[in-house]
Amino acid sequence: MTTTASTADARQLLGAETLKHLNERSDGKGWLQLLRHLSIMGISGGLWATQRDQWAIALPALLIYGFSLASMFAAVHECVHRSAFASQKANKWVGWLAGLLSGYNSTFYRRYHKWHHRYTKVPGKDPELEDLIPTSFAEYLWVMSGIPWWIGKMRGHWHGVTGQFEAMPYVPESAYGEVQRSIGLQLAVYGAAITLSLAFRQPWFVLYWLLPLAVGQPILRFILIAEHTGCPDGDNPLTNTRTTLTTWPIKLLMWNMPFHAEHHLYPSIPFHKLPEAHVELTPHFAHVDSGYVGVNRSLVTTMGQRAA
Repeated sequence: MTTTASTADARQLLGAETLKHLNERSDGKGWLQLLRHLSIMGISGGLWATQRDQWAIALPALLIYGFSLASMFAAVHECVHRSAFASQKANKWVGWLAGLLSGYNSTFYRRYHKWHHRYTKVPGKDPELEDLIPTSFAEYLWVMSGIPWWIGKMRGHWHGVTGQFEAMPYVPESAYGEVQRSIGLQLAVYGAAITLSLAFRQPWFVLYWLLPLAVGQPILRFILIAEHTGCPDGDNPLTNTRTTLTTWPIKLLMWNMPFHAEHHLYPSIPFHKLPEAHVELTPHFAHVDSGYVGVNRSLVTTMGQRAA
């Protein structure tokens, strides 16, 4: 990445002592966060499983359960940064299991995401720019549906398990075997869950994973589109990423990922320290917006203006 003076200066905003304090990892904070997330998943999933004849309870439970599954992506994200826990074994295995729940593969995603940070918003290098960036309302609805995500995950897992890494420069050749085995194991677990459902002639796999995750994905897309969409291309971390101020439940289930500009400026800061970093850094960012509804409304309005 070509580093500009402004980028170099941006990463000097926090003093050494402040950064040392903010970089402190904690197993206790990580396990507590995971317990909170799993508790929400367990309670909402239990209500979805036992109250499906009571739609006033079942539908909200399905929405919460589905989003708690999809937002396990945030746990994957923190674990691949090796910052969710002080223990690297915990980061590795919690990240993998969170990926199993959310449809991601942490072994692959760690390599992919490293390049996203290295080349954030740099055309031709940031792998996230390979995804559809909506420029019209029709494209926006398509992205929000989650269908492109499902297509991308099926294609990506297939390419990974079959060793087709030619179009993935972010996966080094030395990691081919590890990534292939990890994705293969993940697909084997899904296969076993499907087999168990079929053996007992029960729709368990669909009711408790496939359907809820399909319900939760549009909510996750609604959040993730705010991270970089509408921000200028280029490698300046003060302008290419957006922090979105939101409610406590969203920050909880997203492991503080809404403090995204802070995270991109200092990726080493663990999730539980990002609110502190926000206080120090927020005056320096170009994009600190209030609420995901407002951000999405603004993005759609901009798309309409371009179309006109």
